[in-house]
Amino acid sequence: MTSPATQPDTSPRVEAGSGRWLTRGVAGIGTASLLADVGHEIPTALLPSLLTVTLGAPAAALGLIEGVSDGLAGTARLVGGALADDPHRRRRVAVGGYTSTAALGALTGAATAVWQVGVLRAGAWAARGLRVPARNALLADVVAPTVYGRAYGFERMMDNLGAIFGPLLALGLVAAIGVRAAIGLSVIPGLLAAAAIVYAIHHAPKAEPRPRVPLRVRVRPVLVAGLGPLMAAVAAFEVGNVAATLLILRATDLLRPGHGQERATQLALALYILYNIAATLASLPAGRFADRLGPHGAIRVLTVGVGLFAAAYAGFAFAGANVAFLALPFAAAGLAIGCVETAQHTAVASLAPPDIRGSAFGLLATVQAAGNVAASAIAGAIWTAVSAPAAFGYLAAWMLLALGGLGYAGRSPGAGSPTRART
Repeated sequence: MTSPATQPDTSPRVEAGSGRWLTRGVAGIGTASLLADVGHEIPTALLPSLLTVTLGAPAAALGLIEGVSDGLAGTARLVGGALADDPHRRRRVAVGGYTSTAALGALTGAATAVWQVGVLRAGAWAARGLRVPARNALLADVVAPTVYGRAYGFERMMDNLGAIFGPLLALGLVAAIGVRAAIGLSVIPGLLAAAAIVYAIHHAPKAEPRPRVPLRVRVRPVLVAGLGPLMAAVAAFEVGNVAATLLILRATDLLRPGHGQERATQLALALYILYNIAATLASLPAGRFADRLGPHGAIRVLTVGVGLFAAAYAGFAFAGANVAFLALPFAAAGLAIGCVETAQHTAVASLAPPDIRGSAFGLLATVQAAGNVAASAIAGAIWTAVSAPAAFGYLAAWMLLALGGLGYAGRSPGAGSPTRART
């Protein structure tokens, strides 16, 4: 066997040793995120119309399908993390996940029954969940550890751009060719995303052969490897990280009395576009700051993002029926999510030992999914039972708790001793 001292250096440091972060691998993964988001936003935007208008299903069917799909996606992310621990598996899972999501999502346009939509949507979301940890671990393979922040910030920026272009493309396609055909054409950007991942893998360092290990979900090793305090703080944040649809609902409710239902809906969607634009603009600078602020940089950027969310939720709690005033919390929430998502991925990539990095990303993605479900369900219940300001006050309280957890995580031994030197 070749000794470690004589093995060829397959590290991405060679390509990025001078501080270069936009490598071909990073560009490929970022392009995949953009195209994949465009691809899955089209069926997502048109799913309500397909179910309720074309197939005549009640709104409850949409809620059930989305709930089951989100639950499967969350479970798949944990399993996907275990698969992504192995460098060879993570590459196959990434390609297969992107391809399956594109095909299953597009096939919903041909569904003739509600149950068919449910099966296809659940399958697409499960495949999407499997690929997330693989993509995030692959990104750490193709860039030097010193520029993780910028690489993950670029990927998040491209993903947010897809969230802007996808619904706009869906509107244009529906006007031109109808709902079913528009959903069917979503396979094109989805398959192009899979091709972009193949391109990124082609430009990744060759995965070294390693003994085949049994597939198992590793939670405790991740927590004891220095990520425990960080994951606890992230969990507190995610339990208060409500779905953006509730922000849209809040704006619609406030604007309806003065503008009418249709105009209020249009204005609320315009504010949501502002949210996505802010997230897009914040992602790359957030990663740049995370790189430049040293070992605690990612946690500091994450703290800023959580603080912005606290301010945004306070704004939603006390906002009036004024578009300009509502724009402030929407913009703050967009900047916040751009900072938070970039910083979370950067922190995990920096702190997780390479041999369990996939599991670490899988655990992060599972915490995100479970927290989002809890946040939206509980906030919605408080909104209905008490009031909208009470719901947003509840969410802001979780942000304050997460800030306390991040303060502790930033002082923990693991936060100051990232695994960059061992990568």
